[in-house]
Amino acid sequence: MVPSTLEIATRAKPRQIFDIATKAGIRLDEVEAYGNFKAKVSLRVLERLSARPNGKLICVTGMTPTREGDGKTCTSVGLTQALGILKKKVFLCLREPSLAPIFGFKGGATGGGYSQVVPMEDINLHFTGDIHAIEIAHNLLAAVLENHIHHGNHLKINKDHIFWRRTLDISDRQLREIVVGLSKATHFPKYRTGFDITAASEVMAVLSLSNSIHSFKNKLSKISVALSDEGRLITAKDLKSVGAMALLMKDALKPNLVQTLEGQPVFIHTGPFANVSHGNSSLLATQTALKLANYVVTESGFAADLGLEKLFDIVCRESGIKPSVVVIVISLKALKSHAPKMPARRGPDMFKAWEVFKEGFANARRHIDNIRKFGVEPVVAINRFPDEDEEELRVVKDYFQSIPVECAVSDVVKSGGKGGIELAEKVLKVITEKPASFRHFYELSLSAEEKIEKLAKDLYGASGVTYLEGAREDLERVHRLKLDHLPVNIAKTPYSFSDNAELKGAPSGWKLAVRAIRPYTGAGFLVVLSGKMMLMPGLPSKPMLEEMDLLDDGRVKGLF
Repeated sequence: MVPSTLEIATRAKPRQIFDIATKAGIRLDEVEAYGNFKAKVSLRVLERLSARPNGKLICVTGMTPTREGDGKTCTSVGLTQALGILKKKVFLCLREPSLAPIFGFKGGATGGGYSQVVPMEDINLHFTGDIHAIEIAHNLLAAVLENHIHHGNHLKINKDHIFWRRTLDISDRQLREIVVGLSKATHFPKYRTGFDITAASEVMAVLSLSNSIHSFKNKLSKISVALSDEGRLITAKDLKSVGAMALLMKDALKPNLVQTLEGQPVFIHTGPFANVSHGNSSLLATQTALKLANYVVTESGFAADLGLEKLFDIVCRESGIKPSVVVIVISLKALKSHAPKMPARRGPDMFKAWEVFKEGFANARRHIDNIRKFGVEPVVAINRFPDEDEEELRVVKDYFQSIPVECAVSDVVKSGGKGGIELAEKVLKVITEKPASFRHFYELSLSAEEKIEKLAKDLYGASGVTYLEGAREDLERVHRLKLDHLPVNIAKTPYSFSDNAELKGAPSGWKLAVRAIRPYTGAGFLVVLSGKMMLMPGLPSKPMLEEMDLLDDGRVKGLF
């Protein structure tokens, strides 16, 4: 019987973090250890290696996922381990897990089985404190804003146009909408505000998109919190809070170094969600890894229409980084999740692809076609789950080979790096034989409406865009403040190409419903809220936290 992910992690014998750093090319004086198996890495590494050419960037994404996930992180880790077996100098970049899904319905977020990063308990809980630092810095700015109004409001902030909310890294739906200013001791008018999940914080996005202390502080200074009575943007710089926010995050700026079960180096740094933010590991981590290794594997959040598009149109545009290949993770359960009705029992018809997997194939095919629109060739990784039917796997593999697209069954959860050798070889083959001609999906010269419409129609398959109450006013504000040059970051459900989670497959004939547009002037993009997308999730009826515990001997129970 295969042990659980947590059992495998607790039985692991990881190498000392200084050994991992040295093997990766990081000097000992550039490492700040947090115990034996995790460390912060100095920004001096990137400065020291600035003249070195970049390695190849391998981007891992997926088709529209199930709520339980389909193995993107497992595939990313397993592919890294497989490249290590093939004697390639490789680095992995992942995002920091948020406590919201860990306590909610997904459990741990460091991979699974024999394809994971360690120490998984630390990484999945408080890790090195980065997310808490982001949360505190964000909320400090909220406190400074309201303190300024309390003490006379010399900037003439219009309380009806405050758009800086607070953040929390725990799912709490009751905090989505709150009223502040109820204390009789304050000289502050009541107004409605709320909390967003920390992963959606603009401070998180600013940290993720910075590549130095200077650029970090510059982006912090441009964060907009409100409008003045005259309609001018009020910024963190206006509120004289940039220095204090930067101090709170002086350690959070540094990438976190850990390792795979098989000893490859891993940066885990920043954790923006791809459905509400740009959904990728930090620019600092990625750029540093690209200087240290010949191959860098990075995972984008959710499907190719979310995390990958934002990697290509926001992160790559910000940094000049160019991808070499995309690995798109497919699972049988994800393909089946798009079927309107599954067969009641097994039989000959069970294996007719266009009956069982038709809608799922349509979904995956649209993602594959979209990836090619960026000038990058995809490789399909069929992530194998235990007890999956060999005939079904054959049907799925035959379909992707018929497109044609390079395809491999990945068995990394059960077998670690050895289970990803075929996938790694296919990835290396595509990098060599089909070099990328990377391009962005839209030009920044387009108006905000034109960018939104292009993504909606040409990437999601919509017939158009509708602007709901308030969104049109937001759009006019974007024009008036001359923010049309910014890229757009569409926040939508990750469970459909559309803004409706119930529309499966590759739907057409629907319209993207834009509810609001928020200017993230520090991070440098416009957040476009669509459908019913909330920036603060809620807990399910039976959250994962109910099965978690700390045993008397200090062992962790129920994390994954």
